[in-house]
Amino acid sequence: MVPVPDARLETLARMVRPEKITPASVHFVDIAGLVRGASRGEGLGNRFLAHIREVDAVVHVVRLFTDPQVSHVEGGVDPVRDVQTVDTELCLADLETIARRLDRIEKAARLGDAAHRSEAAVLRRLEAGLNEGLPVRRQLLDAAESEHARGLHLLTARPAVYVANVAESDLGRPPGPALAALFEHARAEGAPVVVLSASFEAELAELEPADKEVFLADAGLTEPSVRALVRAGYNLLDLVTFFTTRRPELRAWTVRRGTTALEAAGKIHTDFARGFIRAEVLSFAEVEKSGDLNAAREQGRIRIEGRDYQVRDGDIIYFRFNVTSTS
Repeated sequence: MVPVPDARLETLARMVRPEKITPASVHFVDIAGLVRGASRGEGLGNRFLAHIREVDAVVHVVRLFTDPQVSHVEGGVDPVRDVQTVDTELCLADLETIARRLDRIEKAARLGDAAHRSEAAVLRRLEAGLNEGLPVRRQLLDAAESEHARGLHLLTARPAVYVANVAESDLGRPPGPALAALFEHARAEGAPVVVLSASFEAELAELEPADKEVFLADAGLTEPSVRALVRAGYNLLDLVTFFTTRRPELRAWTVRRGTTALEAAGKIHTDFARGFIRAEVLSFAEVEKSGDLNAAREQGRIRIEGRDYQVRDGDIIYFRFNVTSTS
């Protein structure tokens, strides 16, 4: 669980002086072991693919550093080749999923069932793209086709972010040919690329706060690159942050864009959703402008919202709800 860096928490903490501060977080699952042939059981095989099925997005950590002491399973550094190896194995796994689904519905489709005939046509289109080595996320799909893909939980339908793991000496330098090729590959599918040095980030994590600033400055960085990765994952999944400030805790909560006030209340506690009355909402921008939460309330900047209100990034929400008991 990686905390999401958010300067707004620090601003709010100075106003409400909480006993505890809990940032929003992103859950990263470190999955190792994919090698060529994983779809046929090589390496971690099916265990690897099972782990992938449980995630919302895929982070490709791709090697761009050379080190004679650290061998590469393919014999040399080539980030685009490595990405394509992963994509090929995931495409093969998706082809198996589609084949199984087609086996189940083709008879009904041949007999004229309209829904199954429509689904079979979508599956064959997805199948054709996968056979060309094209992940589902890179195929141009309409809304109905995307819905079919989501329903099958296809591995290559998940959005991706690419992490270029470079040598510490390459931090802050213009991209070389290998990194430029990775940027171009990612651009073709609209995926973000985060450049970092895993060895540098590991050393940085061991330092005291004052020493970290010096270490970052020496590398020409203003913050740990892992923060950029967290933000990229947050944006990729279209997440927003809202805050609750009820003592003793100031807390940031993560929800998908479009989440309603009722759903957000349920994320905090089921009782909040069950007895929902209203949401009292302040925007962080208004609070920052007022300089204080109470001042913002006194200036009439608080909004009363109902259960269907869609939570916005930076909302500070106080939920009013009825408490009911059963015996």
